[in-house]
Amino acid sequence: MGYQAVFKRYEIKYLISAEQKARILKAMEAYMEMDRFGRSTVRNIYFDTDDFVLARHSIAKPDFKEKLRIRCYEDAEADSTVFVELKRKFDGVVYKRRVGLREADAMKWMAGSDDPAIVSSLAAESPQVASEIDYFRNLYCGLKPTLYLAYDREAYRMKNGATALDGGSDFRVTFDSNILCRENDLTLRSTAYGSEMLEEGMFLMELKCPGAIPMWMTKILSGEKLYKTSFSKYGTAYCRFMEETPEARAHEIAAAGYESYAAARAGAAGNTGSSTQTRNRRAGRYTQKKTVAFGRASA
Repeated sequence: MGYQAVFKRYEIKYLISAEQKARILKAMEAYMEMDRFGRSTVRNIYFDTDDFVLARHSIAKPDFKEKLRIRCYEDAEADSTVFVELKRKFDGVVYKRRVGLREADAMKWMAGSDDPAIVSSLAAESPQVASEIDYFRNLYCGLKPTLYLAYDREAYRMKNGATALDGGSDFRVTFDSNILCRENDLTLRSTAYGSEMLEEGMFLMELKCPGAIPMWMTKILSGEKLYKTSFSKYGTAYCRFMEETPEARAHEIAAAGYESYAAARAGAAGNTGSSTQTRNRRAGRYTQKKTVAFGRASA
């Protein structure tokens, strides 16, 4: 496989200025170094329903939310490896599942293709993750590409030999800038362009950690008087294209829309007819005698 397929961590976000970033990087020097990805341009295609139920639910800041996207870290062609990612957040913890595919195959799979070559590739890569993503696609009927998001990222990891008190080897810090979004030209093969989502000179800093923030980073945050923010790139982009819907109103339409959709889903889940059996068969194509549970996979 050659890549991490399953993530479970906290992701804490802060909006910072260029001056704050410079000071934070200086303070990080004793503990962290740029990771192997270094500086990259992250490109994403997000999928949603016709009525944007996933986006509207996201901006309501619920305890549980989920999204589906295809991501790459460099210019993509048909044969480039991209990642189909299912991301869920529950009670502050982020659970991410991903599987690597050729760009052309990833787009076909998300369009509903049952190409045997794609199914075989998924089974070889990560059958359980593929099963979870397939189940999600069938649960939210009619998913399609809805938004392109790209941003420049600097990624840092702990230096070798980091102790648990320092933050451990899994603690990471990223800085995102030049966040761009668009509704058209929904392909990873094009250049990164679109509407800016951050003010000039601002950065979105994200701490990715399996547990508590290390004490040395807490002191940095305190010294800079930084407080965490809730910033969903996809949710914010959705509001941008809805003529910057006021936040209070956005919460209202998100809650109303998701409650209606959730009720419909609950009704469908209670139906034991042939349609449910068909969905279950499709969700089990990649692995046998396994069940999928949120946040974990069990045999």
